Formats: sequence, structure tokens, C-alpha cells
Amino acid sequence: MSDVVRYGIIGTGMMGCEHIRNLALVPGARVTAIADPHEQSRAWGCRTAGDGVAVYADPRELLAKADVDAVVIASPNYTHFDLLRAVFETRKHVLVEKPLCTTVEDCFRVVEAAATHPGIVWVGMEYRFMRPLWRLVEEVRAGAVGRVRMVAIREHRFPFLKKVGDWNRFSRNTGGTLVEKCCHFFDLMNLVTAQRPLRVYASGGMDVNHLDERYQGETPDILDNAYAVVDYDQGARALLDLCMFAENSTNEMEIAATGDRGKAEAFLPEHRLVLTRRDRDEPATVRFKVDPRAREVGAHHGSTFLEHLAFLKAIREAGKPIVSVEDGALAVGVGAAAEQSAREKRPVELKELGF
Repeated sequence: MSDVVRYGIIGTGMMGCEHIRNLALVPGARVTAIADPHEQSRAWGCRTAGDGVAVYADPRELLAKADVDAVVIASPNYTHFDLLRAVFETRKHVLVEKPLCTTVEDCFRVVEAAATHPGIVWVGMEYRFMRPLWRLVEEVRAGAVGRVRMVAIREHRFPFLKKVGDWNRFSRNTGGTLVEKCCHFFDLMNLVTAQRPLRVYASGGMDVNHLDERYQGETPDILDNAYAVVDYDQGARALLDLCMFAENSTNEMEIAATGDRGKAEAFLPEHRLVLTRRDRDEPATVRFKVDPRAREVGAHHGSTFLEHLAFLKAIREAGKPIVSVEDGALAVGVGAAAEQSAREKRPVELKELGF
């Protein structure tokens, strides 16, 4: 491979442009092509990428004609499956934004196809690369909390942003809030516990946001708050507390892993990790600095930059993805089970969905 790895960005809305800006900071990476069927989005991508980038309306034309080594799929959720199938007809590396797909069935098809793809297939789970969360996982792995028994994740934030064509207002396009937004958190639960999810109990509703919105006569159907509890095969359990009408909360995310010896807690955007032990009175606090360049070019606390450094390293070293399609599929599976549980008001076993 040449000294420079060439990237094509498919989907140049908010997240696609965040990838472009972050790749501009990565030594040895260059965005050489973009694709988006929406004219305004293409214009955003062109302004962000600068002169000399090849521009396509059809992502498949980019895959067929553009001289790129890797692609980033940052298009709407419902397009991921078909675009991944098109990538699998090439030899290109690919980073596909979360969720891997909007349905469990499509995720299984992607897992099967990715097994024989010569390029790296990486699922974009930026939250894994937020420094306090990365460190929390390291501390748990090192035994700082003992045997993990509980994981609690709280996200209290602002409502879903507006998207081109308002596609994110409908579960048929997103997989539902607990897939679209929360697959990040279910992935973290799976990672922290290092156990297999068995069942999900969830309760949620659309109680505040989007109630007065109409799109071609349709009312949005996405949850804006929920609780979800996940049982794991070795006895751990995890809780998600989601509220999307809690702007200006002190911390948007609070994540705690508690074991039989102690607890590790991460807070964002404070970028703080607190470690406590049952046999010690004083907590240990670690504070993290974020590269101001990376902070300024994205909405994910500098994690997109760190994710791209890791993705490029895997490309150069013929390594394995840190977030595999199997990881992405399982996160979607837990989210889909949570959506079904909230809808049917009953616990849902992961084996019902084929896991």
C-alpha cells in the first residue's frame, strides 16, 4: 500500500462531514472521493473535503470508479445493508457507521458475507474510543472492580436532530431508537461484562418529543425515553436509562461498572473517571484531556479521530477490526429485543431473534 490511504465517504451529512474533518487530521489519510444522492449534502461534503475531491451522486459509481482504498458509510441506517453488499463486490476496506443494519436478519447476512471479504470490515462505534470509556474497560479488564455484576448507563440528552428527508423520525428507517441510538450502549454493556446477553426487559415511550410533527401525514413513532435491563449468561445485569428531553444535563453520559470489589464510573463531557473500592475510603479520580483539534471537528468528544487512527492502523498492518460485524450485529440484536420488549410489554429472549 502507498504511504497515503485514500478514502471515499458515502453519505456527507453531519456524520459524513465529521469523518471528513477527522480524516484531515490523520497522518497518511486523504479523502479523495465523496458520494451522496442529495444535492445539499454533496455541497456540504465538497466544502468540507476541499478542492480535488471526486464527487458522485451514486455511491455505487464511487465504488466502481473512484481510486480509493477504503470507504466510510455514513448514510442513513436503512441504506447500510445494500451499500455493504456493494462494497463486498470490491476488495475495499470499509467502516460502516452504527447501527450495522436496521434489522437482525440483515445483520446476519452481513456477518456471513463479511467472513469472505478481503478487506477490513469495521463497525463505527465511536463511544468505545471516548477516553474515559476506553480506560473504564481497561480498568475492568485489569480487575479493578473485581467480578463485574452490574453495569449502569445513563444518557440524558437533547432530542434527535433533524436529518435530510426526516428519515430518522420513523422506526422503519432507523430500527427504532433503541437500535439507532442505543446500540452504542448495548455494545458497551457487552464489552464491559464480556458476557453473552440472554434477555431484555424494556419499557419506553414517545412522551415529549415529536408529538406535534407530521411528515406526509404520518406521525413519528420513535421512542424518546426508555429503561432497558439486560441479563447476561454469567449472572451480570445491565441497565440503560435513556431520556432524550433532558437538554443541559450536567453530564450527558454516566457509565458505571460495579463488581464485588469496587466500581468504575465514567462521566462525559467532564472526561472524568472515578474508581472506588469497597475496602478504601478515598476514590481515585482520573481526568482526561482531549486534543482540541479533535474536539473541534466532531460531536463525539474526540473519539472519531481516535477511531480513525485505529482503523488506519488495522488497514496498514492487515489487522483485525476492534469492532467487528459480530459485535455490531449483537448490539443491534439487543436493541431490537429492547424495542420488541417495550412494544409487547414482556421480556424478550435473544434466542428468539436467532442469537
